[in-house]
Amino acid sequence: MRAQMREIIKVDGNHKWSSSFDVFITSVVFLAIIHLTLETEKDLFEAHHAVFDFIEILFTIIFSIEYLMRLVAFNRKEDGSFLSYIFSFAMLIDLLALIPFYLTLTPIDLRYLRIFRLFRFARIFKLSRYNKAIHSISIVINNKKELLTIIFVLILFVLYIVSALMYFVENPAQPEAFSSILSTMWWGVATLTTVGYGDIYPITGLGKILGGIIAILGIGLFAIPTGIIASGFLEYFKENKWKE
Repeated sequence: MRAQMREIIKVDGNHKWSSSFDVFITSVVFLAIIHLTLETEKDLFEAHHAVFDFIEILFTIIFSIEYLMRLVAFNRKEDGSFLSYIFSFAMLIDLLALIPFYLTLTPIDLRYLRIFRLFRFARIFKLSRYNKAIHSISIVINNKKELLTIIFVLILFVLYIVSALMYFVENPAQPEAFSSILSTMWWGVATLTTVGYGDIYPITGLGKILGGIIAILGIGLFAIPTGIIASGFLEYFKENKWKE
């Protein structure tokens, strides 16, 4: 029974109900996202509060059954130790999707626990377990995590350097806008990502030249991780030949 259950809940499992189970859970996740979105519409939520509560209970029951199924279907040979299994990323996401509901059942009025409602967003990440495309993306990113980490550190380093340079150039002319290196880092983020909100910008000649160089640098800097991920996809497709 445990072996059959494991085949049902596995992506591309051999059981006849495996595909149906994947489609069902994926559909429930999408509905849960729509439910959460509509719940933020104050007038709609207040007018149909009971309906929203009932739907939330229904979703929670479904996700709870799925989580228990995964616990029962644990296999030491394939999953390693039980602790590493329950604390894996996928299982933690499943658990976080349940926490908000069960915390509301506590008899203690712990209003600060309302922040755990944010964990309902974790249901979005449950899609990665059932969607092949998202699963492939996670594999590629995991394979290139060392290079991506190095690039991320490099971006942070460049961000600090350009923010410090711009602070020393623009602070005498705009002491309020460029009041410190930390505040200037907001300008650095907006410029390096080529967003440029326009709330903070250089007005001195040297500052404008430096800002232009940094904007161009940002285009090339953020193209590096794009190239790394693209090469990772090519490697992944060659190894797997994109066969079903």
